[in-house]
Amino acid sequence: MHQQSPRAGREGDVLAVVSQSGPAVSFHDVACDRHLGTVEVPAEPHELCFDPVQRLLWCSSTYRSGYYHANTGRSTELTVIDPDTRRIVEVVDLAPEHGPHGLALDAARGRLYVSVEGAADRPGGVVVIDTATRRPLGRIDTGAPGPHWFAIDPTGRTGYAANKEAPFVSVVDLERGALTGKVAVPGSEGIAVSADGAHVFVAAPYAGAAEGRTPGIRVIDTGTLSVTATLPTEHVVMPVHLTSTGKLLTGEVRTRPALGSGPESVSALGRQVPGRLTVFSAATLERLGELEVGAMPLTVRSSPDGRLAYVACVVSSTVHVIDLDTLCTLTRLDITKRGEPGAHGLAYIPRHVPLAAALR
Repeated sequence: MHQQSPRAGREGDVLAVVSQSGPAVSFHDVACDRHLGTVEVPAEPHELCFDPVQRLLWCSSTYRSGYYHANTGRSTELTVIDPDTRRIVEVVDLAPEHGPHGLALDAARGRLYVSVEGAADRPGGVVVIDTATRRPLGRIDTGAPGPHWFAIDPTGRTGYAANKEAPFVSVVDLERGALTGKVAVPGSEGIAVSADGAHVFVAAPYAGAAEGRTPGIRVIDTGTLSVTATLPTEHVVMPVHLTSTGKLLTGEVRTRPALGSGPESVSALGRQVPGRLTVFSAATLERLGELEVGAMPLTVRSSPDGRLAYVACVVSSTVHVIDLDTLCTLTRLDITKRGEPGAHGLAYIPRHVPLAAALR
């Protein structure tokens, strides 16, 4: 029997992609890869989150320039975009909160959770935003200076913050607005929660402090708040993503060995070689396969049916579109704005989303 192409029937669906150095968000037809338009946004956009209820796209701007540990100052803005007209609806200023990065949506409750970095007078935390009014409702401390990625469980009651430098994952009660636990994990990167809420998958150790440590994915049991397994990888992992079909997608970052030392040596950022998408089963923890992608994969997303993966690689400034059934690359999008590279945040925007499906 002839199997339908994984891109068939997606006419009208759109992929939004951040150009971090642009700074811009570009829109592409999912079915044919045609570039539909570009929206310029405040400096250093990082992540995207699509709200299917309000039908708006949120974009976090994290730094004035640079990246974590090497920036010229932290930004305070979230840009709200209408993805259909490709126009900016509003720029929400979170000041004095700064360094917004991770975005997690609870569509049923109309809440957007935004991780923010700490300051001299407060630890890092999560700002809670009402998606209808687009106004902050409060903040939840995470007990660490640099929460970078944030994920919530399917019930919308518990959130988990990955902390780059702190040796734990923060657990927060979203209803009480309080930090309730810490799970010992070496400084962490991407994070995702299983569909049943029983497990959290977190990339650790932090890429900036990985020397001498075994890279991989720590599996946290949410009942005991303890690490029960580690999925080993050859290289450090940054992004982690779970598909609707239960596949765990991870982006391994690969570099050439450093030559020499001192100021003349090339930084890790300049030693990037093609990265790797590694796929596991979230249920069995079995390694299902791997595929080479661009340099320094930073964001991984998938289509709602779990058949397509999208891997944004910031150094090569490419987005790789992958058939997850065959683990083959279907196409590659080159993402630049005025010649500036930096593919980062991604969002899949379906043409039509029934309200009942959006609220699940």
